[in-house]
Amino acid sequence: MSKKENNEEKELMNEEVTDNTTQEQNDTTEETALTPEEQLQKELGEANEKIADLNDKFLRQVAEFDNYRKRTMKEKAELIKNGGERVMESILPVLDDFERALANMSKDENAKEILTGIELIHSKLTGILKSNGLQKIETEGKDFDTDYHEAIAMVPAPTPELKGKVLDCVQTGYMLNDKVIRHAKVAVGE
Repeated sequence: MSKKENNEEKELMNEEVTDNTTQEQNDTTEETALTPEEQLQKELGEANEKIADLNDKFLRQVAEFDNYRKRTMKEKAELIKNGGERVMESILPVLDDFERALANMSKDENAKEILTGIELIHSKLTGILKSNGLQKIETEGKDFDTDYHEAIAMVPAPTPELKGKVLDCVQTGYMLNDKVIRHAKVAVGE
């Protein structure tokens, strides 16, 4: 490398160092050029921005916690309301058996006393289940509704007005606190 190139390189480096030093001096003179009142105003503005930011974060956290609390209370109420759903579903086949026994025993003349006892037990069981929110889905002559009914057969309707209506209920459907836990299995007129 020649001396001339070396000197030019040194001059460029000196100019860069001088520029950086001048810039730093200008920055510090701007800060020192502020009066104490202006400095306090600047700090006050920064502090107010920080307070506003923290206040916003706090309000968001409070709102988020309030939403969480409401959601968990709603879930807890729903759980309490429908907590016995599995128990009710397991009792439904027993209730079906009771109803079949009652239907068969009503045909037998010799079993009138036994029928009376079974009817009492059945009415007591259905009363307890009803008091706990279990409701029978009514199907007799109702329009077919997929929210409550499950069609297992399509039967020719005897009259035109029975088209789309439930003609026969094969298995009773039940609801627990306005929630269907078993759809009624029905035959629908076509």
